[in-house]
Amino acid sequence: MITVPPPSFAAAKVYLVGAGLGPVAYLTQRAIAVLGRAEVVIYDALVSQELFDLLPPDCERIFVGKRAGKPSTPQAKINQLLLDHYRLGKRVVRLKSGDPWIFGRLLPELATLVAHHCAHEVIPGVSSAIASAGLVGIPLTAKDTGTGFFVMDGHDPHGWPWPALAQLPTLVILMGTKNLPVVVDKLLRAGKSPGTPMAVIKNAGRPEQQTWGGTLADMVEKTQGQSLAPGVIVVGDVVDQRIVPALTPLPLAQKTILVTRAADQASQFTELLQQQGANVLAMAALEIVPPTDWRPVDQAIAKLGDFDWLILTSANGVEFFFQRLQHHGWDSRALAGLKLAVVGKKTAQSLEKFGIKPDFIPPDFIADALVEHFPQPPAGLKILFPRVESGGRAQLVQELRAKQALVTEVPAYQSACPAHMPEEVWQSILNRNVDVITFASSKTVTHFRQLLAKNSQADGYQDWRCLINHCQIASIGPQTSERCLQELGQVDIEATEYTLEGLTRAIIDYVHQNS
Repeated sequence: MITVPPPSFAAAKVYLVGAGLGPVAYLTQRAIAVLGRAEVVIYDALVSQELFDLLPPDCERIFVGKRAGKPSTPQAKINQLLLDHYRLGKRVVRLKSGDPWIFGRLLPELATLVAHHCAHEVIPGVSSAIASAGLVGIPLTAKDTGTGFFVMDGHDPHGWPWPALAQLPTLVILMGTKNLPVVVDKLLRAGKSPGTPMAVIKNAGRPEQQTWGGTLADMVEKTQGQSLAPGVIVVGDVVDQRIVPALTPLPLAQKTILVTRAADQASQFTELLQQQGANVLAMAALEIVPPTDWRPVDQAIAKLGDFDWLILTSANGVEFFFQRLQHHGWDSRALAGLKLAVVGKKTAQSLEKFGIKPDFIPPDFIADALVEHFPQPPAGLKILFPRVESGGRAQLVQELRAKQALVTEVPAYQSACPAHMPEEVWQSILNRNVDVITFASSKTVTHFRQLLAKNSQADGYQDWRCLINHCQIASIGPQTSERCLQELGQVDIEATEYTLEGLTRAIIDYVHQNS
């Protein structure tokens, strides 16, 4: 059944999106929807890798981060990238941390788009200027002590009128942690009391969030030698109004867990672990890419009218099959003569984005039930099955053919090893900061071992095993455990229920038993 999708997304448009504090949990619903349909993402340095799990498999990613002390992409080049990809007819997302209107360098890019008549939309994000204080229990406004607050950029503290600022009840300073001693000195010289409360909040909203509390008199000493960026400074009596709830320690608190999964699955598992208090590093160890050869899919698309049913068993299959339809200038109307069967909730959700409701979903979304409950006798039916290039759902195909169905399998995508390990993951491994490494498929084990060996060799480590011998290896089930033993030489945790929830419980049980 095909319905007309709502006109939510223009074909060519630039979306200037605020990424908020980092985790998906703090994104707006509009931002989530736009990221899910992006064709190009141009992103900054502080954007969390977790957000990339929301992108379509074939979305192009372009890094244009600006970081102090490191080469930065010139603004003119960023402006040109937006224009170039827009003119190619792409849905372009310019992803900025926080809110693009607050120290987000939005105006030069917006002015460029307006000057060249580019369709665009600005999507605000949750700014650390407001959220940081709230997340650690500091009210930026209070009846007696905080009648207002002033947000300022701390990059260049020498240009501000400090005598005037010292009279304000509350200051919120972004990008000023590097200049903390100068900020404190300027306020003291301007007459601010040394006993004025202040706080520094680092990584607000992330699992590694930290807070330092003190006064103008002692904050520099309290934070001496600490890495404070990215951080927010709050100065004013409202800091003394801070309310920190008494919390029962979560079972995975103070544990750092490395999640190795396909990019489109990492976010769900990350959330499960974070809910139990873990600091999670997400690493895509499976990269979903186009098939080696599009010709089998193209030949099937050219003969869509010859098929009776289209079976889709993964969100990746949906995305890449429809991508190829669009490549040929077709849309969902090309399937008007076909009936559709899907397996899996994510598969059905992916179809909804194209305005399509499947004609058949097996009970509980289980592939094994598809043939048994198929709505008509399979004998003689011509069935098109786009799948992963390496094969998949072999039993499903065998059972359909056993009932005399004519099944045409075409490789619509493939899973590959990413070219690089994320730098933050590599540094955490080098610093022995990872406690548990999780695997939910055999391929992720192999790819992780390949990337670990590659990085180790490049950095002069003779034996990559020494870098993870202190870690617990957690597996989702027996087949993955067998691959862990073959590739890594150990398995410490194995789920008894072969789901992400089951793997989470297995890790909690292990930590509890060994604490």
